[in-house]
Amino acid sequence: MPKQSTIFVCSNCGNESPKWFGKCPACNEWNTCYEEKTQNKVVGKSTTKEKAEPTILNKIQKQDIKRTSTGFEELDRVLGGGLVKGSLTLLGGEPGIGKSTLILQICNKVEGEGKVLYISGEESAEQIKIRADRLGISNDNILFLGETDIELIEDAIIKVKPKLVIIDSIQTMYSDEISSSPGSVSQVREITSKIMRTCKEQKITTIIIGHVTKDRKYSRTQSFRTYGRYSIILRRREILFI
Repeated sequence: MPKQSTIFVCSNCGNESPKWFGKCPACNEWNTCYEEKTQNKVVGKSTTKEKAEPTILNKIQKQDIKRTSTGFEELDRVLGGGLVKGSLTLLGGEPGIGKSTLILQICNKVEGEGKVLYISGEESAEQIKIRADRLGISNDNILFLGETDIELIEDAIIKVKPKLVIIDSIQTMYSDEISSSPGSVSQVREITSKIMRTCKEQKITTIIIGHVTKDRKYSRTQSFRTYGRYSIILRRREILFI
């Protein structure tokens, strides 16, 4: 059985500590510490892992990277020419600035064969449909899934095998393996890792939406920023590349 342990996490920067602290030693913020229970996975001795062998750099064959256009020239330029198959992109911005609207337009215009799987943990199918009608979008290749359980989401991704997956938003998703609430540091880190691993194995392009607070900080945590191939912030209706 997995063993439970308690850690203390800074809600500002995501720093973890085995002991409680009043002032975070990493970001020097006060009163940002909260308690979180985690489960340590027990791995049997019989478990085998695939070994990775070092490769001589000069002998690696260069492959041409094919990029897929998003339908927006400005966004393609920010992404270096378009979306790369199997890449993970983080789209961040303040609530109400137009992230979901932009993403829905990308779902309609993105090139390539296959379906688009739009996963929303915040809005219902009716809300997405109203926005699509307002934008004049009528596309049978866009599939909607209203779910927040990452295990069920992984099963849907593997079953559908879409060309593009949208996660709206990462703070609403959760995993039963983590006891903390959705949006916490541990949940966001675990969910992002699971999504990245699944989409990399299936070679599915993924866009994750994350909320940014008014002081330009990601909601509750910044721990998922390092997973993305690109990080994009929508600010004052402009697209900025980090």
